[in-house]
Amino acid sequence: MANRREERERLRAQRLASQGRGSSERARLLAGYVVAGILALAVLAGLVVVIASGSDDGGPAETPDTAHIDPTVGIFERYEPDTREGTAPPPIQFGDLAQSAQEAGCDLRLDLPNEGNGHFDDEGLGNYKTNPPTSGDHYGVPTETASGPVADGAYTTTPPESRLVHAMEHGRIEIRYSPDLPEDQQLALKGVFDDDPGGMIMVPDPDLNDAGYVVAVSAWQNYAGCKTYDPLFLDVVRNFRDTFRGNGPENVPFS
Repeated sequence: MANRREERERLRAQRLASQGRGSSERARLLAGYVVAGILALAVLAGLVVVIASGSDDGGPAETPDTAHIDPTVGIFERYEPDTREGTAPPPIQFGDLAQSAQEAGCDLRLDLPNEGNGHFDDEGLGNYKTNPPTSGDHYGVPTETASGPVADGAYTTTPPESRLVHAMEHGRIEIRYSPDLPEDQQLALKGVFDDDPGGMIMVPDPDLNDAGYVVAVSAWQNYAGCKTYDPLFLDVVRNFRDTFRGNGPENVPFS
């Protein structure tokens, strides 16, 4: 009788030991699954970062929606996007370009001489006879994406004039302002840009001060510049845009 009881106790001890080993194996297996899941999430996060920042083989980087940058039509990676939300523009008061320019106290220069549209391979070159420039030889090489113009969009850094002129050749309108312009006035300009950004470029332009202007809007062979800011300049920009956008000598479609 004692032997049978001892045998039962021995078998019970073996079962408990076996169950303990099974629990340990299950715990180790579960821990392995957890570690594998963490590693998979880390890899996925790394892929998201790579996609968002652009690939190493020159793929397009993600651009802020508020800057309205179109990476398909020109260079943009070297310049800081203007991510500010512009102030919603008021209703237009003067729908005629000449009248709005007069009311805002702006110089309106139309049908200026064509200074040429040849290409050179140094973006630092370019000698333009008007301020802001409205035509002339500019940077462009066939091996570079979009051949060298600035991409449509708003920026807080100033691209080279040779790239801005190239963009105007493609039918773009450029809003320019002195970096000294008060913030609220810059945001008013940004609001007009935001309202209809296709085929538009907006940049600070410290060289405007040399012409005595604080704001200007330009297209191929045309510009309007103002020595002081008047809210009616917003009408000038809209009228100028609707008159000259898409009218460059080499029009490139815009979205």
